Amino acid sequence: MILPVVKHSSVSVKSRQTVLVFYVCKKFMNILTRLVGHTTSLLLVALLFGSGLGVLSPETGKSLNQSIDPSILFLVFLLLFEVPLKGVLKGATNLRFISLAWAINFLVVPLIGFGVASIFLSGNGLLYTGLIIYFMAPCTDWYLGFTRLAKGNVELGAALLPINMLTQLALVPVYLLAFDTTVAYKVDLSVLLEWFLQPLAAAVILRIALHCIAPEQLIKTFLPICRFCIPIVLTLLAAQIFAANINQLIEYLTIVPLLLVAIFTFFLVTYLLSEIVAKLVHLKYPEHCLLAFTTGARNAPLMLGLATVAFPDQPLIYAGTTIGMLIEFPHLAALKALFLARLNLRRVDQSKPTKLDYT
Repeated sequence: MILPVVKHSSVSVKSRQTVLVFYVCKKFMNILTRLVGHTTSLLLVALLFGSGLGVLSPETGKSLNQSIDPSILFLVFLLLFEVPLKGVLKGATNLRFISLAWAINFLVVPLIGFGVASIFLSGNGLLYTGLIIYFMAPCTDWYLGFTRLAKGNVELGAALLPINMLTQLALVPVYLLAFDTTVAYKVDLSVLLEWFLQPLAAAVILRIALHCIAPEQLIKTFLPICRFCIPIVLTLLAAQIFAANINQLIEYLTIVPLLLVAIFTFFLVTYLLSEIVAKLVHLKYPEHCLLAFTTGARNAPLMLGLATVAFPDQPLIYAGTTIGMLIEFPHLAALKALFLARLNLRRVDQSKPTKLDYT
């Protein structure tokens, strides 16, 4: 009679331990999820922590420089893995908008970025190059989240993701050469291509393998984990870069205000451009909202990886991209609030009773 009771007690204790471990893990994941939702704050913390570590312990900062390359490869792999390549076919259903967004993102916006960088930072070749790299490539990830929050056309936005990714990988090296960014630093395009082919091949092979051997539900679970990891890896990479290079960046602190003004000007001009184009071609609210986000958001994580490969040991170039990211999220949040206010105002106007004219 005693033996079953002992077994039952043992199982009960194990069950409680399992439940406790599950509860703790769930709470930890919830905390991480909330933190990931505030990418701007994470980047700011990474900037401050990395800078402080580099100033207080320069040797530690230099040692972190060795882990930057693996972090970049992992980040690029995550970015490429989550891109829905099937979305290219969906884009054909709205060729008019796809063509419009593509022309603005890859023909008009690069010229705007070149003009802004030339006006504000033509005297500093490295910061100028960092801005050009940041301005050239449209976002392929978080702009879709802001589009969803602002009630924009998410399905059409998903179709833009692979188109934007493939186009920018092909055109960014062209922009680097066309806009005279390299100055005294010549880009080895073969090395650059190799760095993106490796994670691209790994991402494609893993996606194919998952589709062949894994159930659909597992794939749907794995992709959110991938998206969850991107801001975390990006934060670690930013901390590593600033810890390794802060002592060089300190010498150029006086230029930072000018850099901030240039980035703000770029966002303002691209917003005004999206407003003008939307009115000229009579876009409906969901497409108008999507156009504003796809032209305003930049692919900073991928461009940061590109910059570290194309221009090794040039922290001023990385600073332009990283500071751009810090401003970009408040800018996108402001756009979201603006579009939601417009949508609410439109609903209020539509709910008002129509006045009848009896005269």
